[in-house]
Amino acid sequence: MIIEPLAAPRDGVLPEPLLAELTALHVANREFFAISGDFPDPDDIRPEQISTSLSEELVNPDTEVLLCRTEAGGPLAGIAITLAHHPNPADPDPWIGLLLIDGRMHRSGYGRALTRAVEERFRAAGRAAVRLAVLDANTKGLAFWSALGYEVLDHRPDLQHGRPCTVMRKKL
Repeated sequence: MIIEPLAAPRDGVLPEPLLAELTALHVANREFFAISGDFPDPDDIRPEQISTSLSEELVNPDTEVLLCRTEAGGPLAGIAITLAHHPNPADPDPWIGLLLIDGRMHRSGYGRALTRAVEERFRAAGRAAVRLAVLDANTKGLAFWSALGYEVLDHRPDLQHGRPCTVMRKKL
């Protein structure tokens, strides 16, 4: 498995082949996007929507987008979007904002491997723990993160859309 940070797109435009891969990754997770409401129609996720979404993420200098490939030059298996510092200064932990594995590769170990890689990056940076928020309606996501040792810390709406979430934390 290869993890590579996504560089800020030149002129705000992602290279077409990468944008096609990222769009396919999102399309392959229709069930999640039906729950999240991140896109107007989970059955019609478009490249320009993905480009806009990632551009909005990359505006924050504390955000890192990590691409996960099966091997060097191999297909895109997943993406992780992390936040080094939460907007609330009282929150000391970095966050995993999104971890998405190609739906055709679910249950193949890539989610666990990408999670371990993200955790290791934060551990190497001297961070003591990591947090994330799982949509309450995402029962599969809650089970996944619980199985990886993340513990429920709080229940509250997400900052971006006010959706009910379970905030989870794991000591590193």
